[in-house]
Amino acid sequence: MSNKLIDLRSDTVTKPSDEMRKFIASAPVGDDVYGEDPTVNSLEERVAELFGHEAALFCPTGSLANQLAIRMLVAPGEELLTETNSHIVRAELGAGAVFSGITTRTWLAERGLLRAEDALEIAKPDSGPYLVSTTAIAIENTHNFGGGTVQPIEEIKKLRSETQKLGIAMHLDGARIWNAHVASKVELKEYGKHFDTLSVCLSKGLGAPIGSLMISTKERVQKARQWRKRYGGGMRQVGIIAAAGHFALDNNIKFLNKDHERAKSIATAASKVSLKVIDPKNVDTNIVGLDLSSMAITAPELATQLKEFGILTGPLGSKYLRLVTHMDLTDADIEIVNKVLPDLLYRALKAK
Repeated sequence: MSNKLIDLRSDTVTKPSDEMRKFIASAPVGDDVYGEDPTVNSLEERVAELFGHEAALFCPTGSLANQLAIRMLVAPGEELLTETNSHIVRAELGAGAVFSGITTRTWLAERGLLRAEDALEIAKPDSGPYLVSTTAIAIENTHNFGGGTVQPIEEIKKLRSETQKLGIAMHLDGARIWNAHVASKVELKEYGKHFDTLSVCLSKGLGAPIGSLMISTKERVQKARQWRKRYGGGMRQVGIIAAAGHFALDNNIKFLNKDHERAKSIATAASKVSLKVIDPKNVDTNIVGLDLSSMAITAPELATQLKEFGILTGPLGSKYLRLVTHMDLTDADIEIVNKVLPDLLYRALKAK
């Protein structure tokens, strides 16, 4: 086993660079609960402008940014629609129901890929006094559990056009919107104009240690600021963290293309064993999702075997293994993965 660990569990495992740490150390700060932290204020203004919206709210986590956003759009007892495997319904521990009384229904899409008609088919706005009304739809871009799928801008436009007619709001879970932007070359403002609220993350792919932002109108953001405090998310001299967000936006978006190339390389190496495990053409960004249903090995078992070679991965279920590339990896790391992973998959294939 190598002494160095190659960590592919997530793009959240990156550590701040020396340059980022220096930038953090020199950040001007104030009390953000009083709205007096200049670094936080400038980051909020900057990110709101990037997406063509009026305001933004700095949050410690993407889950909090998501939950504040959907609370602004969906009243207790009303309904949020989203894809079955989206983060909001799969990985936020039922927060919408627990904290906001929001009910959800979902549609299932292969790789999480958006088709406007799938969402519209189940939407039920203005359902009257006896049935639950749909008041918002959430789209995740890129789609994490779909394998980093980039949502087609034409489908987003189509959905927005129809939801406006129906009076249904739209939320973007843009935890990895930077990856979608780089892969699709769709401008951030183009994404932003189709959604009433957005959440974006600075610690996934961009190398910041902490931080997400909820984006919307000034009125919604002001209301969300109160709810952030109510949820225990008020922070004081948090400019030392917001500064990392500024540094990430200035310096680290340029690394995402390399992450995408490395993910494609891993997928190509694995596909040589079996296209049933992964088809490289379905790898849009930095996430490689291995489907092991045709193999005589479980995801936890393969993860354990890879760990013996110093490679950390994320089993998500019994037959799905996720590998995520990020800026802390090297070409040498990927070469090792591309040798070890196919060898282990070949063994599992022969065993079956």
